[in-house]
Amino acid sequence: MMLSMTAFARQQLEQDWGSLTWEIRSVNHRYLETSVRVPETFRRLEIVIRETVRKRLSRGKVECQLRYQSVGNSSTEINLNQNLVVKLLNANKEIEEMTGSSGSLSNMEILRWPGVVSDQQMDTASIDKQAIKLFSVALDDLISSRKREGEELKGFVQKRLDAIREIVISVRTKMPEILAVQKQNLLDKIEDLKAELDPARVEQEIVLLTQKADVDEELDRLDSHLNEVQRVIETKDQKGRRLDFLMQELNREANTLSSKSVVVDTTRSAVELKVLIEQMREQIQNIE
Repeated sequence: MMLSMTAFARQQLEQDWGSLTWEIRSVNHRYLETSVRVPETFRRLEIVIRETVRKRLSRGKVECQLRYQSVGNSSTEINLNQNLVVKLLNANKEIEEMTGSSGSLSNMEILRWPGVVSDQQMDTASIDKQAIKLFSVALDDLISSRKREGEELKGFVQKRLDAIREIVISVRTKMPEILAVQKQNLLDKIEDLKAELDPARVEQEIVLLTQKADVDEELDRLDSHLNEVQRVIETKDQKGRRLDFLMQELNREANTLSSKSVVVDTTRSAVELKVLIEQMREQIQNIE
């Protein structure tokens, strides 16, 4: 199974006490990087969320955000954290003494401070459980989305692999004829010059030309890398980093093929190879 690193999921829960909404976004990244944004009253869940992500995903930049909306109720009692208010006032007083300036906190500023007021009726333990359960559902959706896109990426890569194989077969088939033509061209030039050259020297030049233009080794390595790419995309292990490395190896052989080209056909084939490899490389950046 091939997984994409790019996906989005959203889950919402409506209850008498309010609503919870989880949004999870993931994009490509070399390693697993998780960021968690939750309201201050749910800060204790951050470690659980990070651990859950770590167990389910191996790569990608994952952003998890929780939104909480409480239901307004005039009968709800408000709990004031008096200890925290005293600490805020003392801290403000110390700052005034240190700076010599007056900047007293207003009552509304104090009330808006995280943790100063809370709803006494809210069953935090129960809501925490529901928030974690809702996150697991959202994460399931995210992984399902990554799987669907991963299968599309697999099809994209497979098409390029098949196209590259056809080019390699075509170049391999044409090489004997290309080398024969190059040998004849050299002999014709010597004949046109009416030069009396040492036959052994002529033969040596032909051998050197043949060695320079021969790309059998590059084609063999291309075949080997293509087989390895095919093997990797069929395995259950992580694929992204390995495939990225193989794209570098394929591109190296395509460049060598281009540098050894002695006719337009092989030059064109090398360019087509590099285009296909680059297309694969761009998509592989999104594979986990």
